[in-house]
Amino acid sequence: MDNQKPSSGGTFKKFIIALVAIVILALGITGVVYYLRWFGPNVTDKQEYLYIHSEAGFNDVYQTIREQGIVKDTTTFLWAAHNMNYVGRVKPGKYRLKEGMSNRKLINMLASGAQEPVDLKFRGLRLKTQFAGYISKQIEPDSVAIISLLDSAKFVEQYGFTTENVYTMFMPNTYQMYWNTTSEQFFKRMYKEYENFWTPARKQLAAAINLTPIQVSILASVVDAEALHDDEMPTIAGLYLNRLKRGIKMEADPTVIFATGDFTIKRVLNKYLSTPSPYNTYRNTGLPPGPIMMPSVNAVKAVLNYKQHNYIYMCAKEDFSGYHNFATNVAEHMANAHRFQQALNERGIKK
Repeated sequence: MDNQKPSSGGTFKKFIIALVAIVILALGITGVVYYLRWFGPNVTDKQEYLYIHSEAGFNDVYQTIREQGIVKDTTTFLWAAHNMNYVGRVKPGKYRLKEGMSNRKLINMLASGAQEPVDLKFRGLRLKTQFAGYISKQIEPDSVAIISLLDSAKFVEQYGFTTENVYTMFMPNTYQMYWNTTSEQFFKRMYKEYENFWTPARKQLAAAINLTPIQVSILASVVDAEALHDDEMPTIAGLYLNRLKRGIKMEADPTVIFATGDFTIKRVLNKYLSTPSPYNTYRNTGLPPGPIMMPSVNAVKAVLNYKQHNYIYMCAKEDFSGYHNFATNVAEHMANAHRFQQALNERGIKK
């Protein structure tokens, strides 16, 4: 038998088939690579948020992403960022990360500035420095930037405050704002909330007791420091208003503690009462020049809606319930004070 050689036509056909298969495979691989670069999961679970500072450029963002392990493949992220023109569209903010986000979804979020708002809560902070430190942990400005404005007479004057009473502008609540809010924007927002609180009706209530809104808040800070229970606030507010109307010194122990700066004091002894300070209401008549703490909204309302009575003295109850014994005369007050001092001695509380 003669050996038959394969026809040249058959060989060419096999070549074409093989070539097509290779092209399809190559296209398939290219498609997979393309898909993974754009749509494949790339964000890790190592960070909950990506913070981009106001002065940051793309290189800063990229460095943060690499250092914090935010994406699994930084090369594909970099490729996608350039192809989506994100390099020139960096926007500051606090961005929530979700594990498995693709490069495309991540970059779209960052480039559009779709950051997550911050729920900023504050209340009961005693000092401006504490307040500045707390706020700086919630939004971008540091505590130095915030305290510098609180202590700037020129800056706070534009809002009608002094550096001593500006703390009354901040009404404790929960406020939603963006992380990259500047310190100036923060103050502007807080003043807007302050104005919203001080409605014409509330201003009228303040005027009825011959106090300005600022003075109401200063008095409220003393009431808040005295009252452990909110239901007693209107009675305490009425007592201090009685003393102010009669020109009697307030003689509020919390103002003495504030004047000393020693907030570990549990028993206000006679030696503390002579502390030289405009905040010491045992030495000075009238309200202190500023609040001794950030008053709660309930304390402010308690001053505006104070309870009318004839009390001018108060002393903590000897049962340590947090409530007070009230009196209209010195003799009654001295008896109340004696019982409380005896209870302190029995518990070994000396200072």
